[in-house]
Amino acid sequence: MENYLIAMAVTGCLYALMALGLNLTWGLAGMVNLGLVGFVAVGAYASALLTVKLSLPIVVGVAAGAVAAALTGGIVALITARLRGDYLAIVTLGFAETIRITASNEIWLTNGTDGLSGIPGPYRGTLGPELYNLLFLGIAAAVLAIAFVFAERLAQAPFGRVLRAIRDDEQVAAVAGKPVTAFKVKAFALGAAALGVAGALYGHYTSYIAPDIFVPLLTLYVTLALLAGGRGNSRGAVIGGFLVVFLLESARFVIPLVPGLTAVQGAALREFLIAALLIVILRLRPNGLVPEPRLHVEIPGATTDSDLQLS
Repeated sequence: MENYLIAMAVTGCLYALMALGLNLTWGLAGMVNLGLVGFVAVGAYASALLTVKLSLPIVVGVAAGAVAAALTGGIVALITARLRGDYLAIVTLGFAETIRITASNEIWLTNGTDGLSGIPGPYRGTLGPELYNLLFLGIAAAVLAIAFVFAERLAQAPFGRVLRAIRDDEQVAAVAGKPVTAFKVKAFALGAAALGVAGALYGHYTSYIAPDIFVPLLTLYVTLALLAGGRGNSRGAVIGGFLVVFLLESARFVIPLVPGLTAVQGAALREFLIAALLIVILRLRPNGLVPEPRLHVEIPGATTDSDLQLS
């Protein structure tokens, strides 16, 4: 039971890290990205290939996974710079499926649907399962903490304010002299880098990756995590990531209590319960559990509501 709880905590850290990456592109910049799992796969495969086939250190592999995902994100952002809304969502979803299908067919590189096994983990050979899980939990939590601090500083910096301006009204930001395309590419690349790190850490934790792991359902879960936690808010992204993992795992224990269900029916009921709980949360808190704080800038000489009431 202890190992299970630790494993779920590690999964929560990875989901929170992915939600932070999504928050940069969608929460702050307003770019709908349904290709999250594609960037996770790029980071996972880049790190796995370098550490397995070239025997490079794990740190180098994770860094390479972040760089590879960031470069891929920048390229996707350049291609889709003029797309908005549904069109951007469709293109990014197609990108993720392209990555998955490529990984399934390029056997010489990714070993196809059999996947890559034997991905090294930090001190996996010298530590027992319990100590290894605790060590990796510490690593995942440290990476998440660094990413959270970086995301918070970025959101409060002028860069973050420009992203919000682009999200609220792209044309006004352009008229104000901001290079909209450049900011979009930077936001997409930074968000993809966080997703790539999450994918790389997942591969090193489980020691195995395969194309069927990187399915669109993962994108849906991360998107729901950001919505439930609070879009545009780093704290909400972290809370939402852990919340979704908690709902996914708690529903697993509820299903056996319902008599007469087949395995397929149980899986369907589990997905239904998770969706229903998330709908309830969003119904009660439409802006998420931790809504994005709204900045109110006072303009000298401007008429306020109190002045109007006095007059």
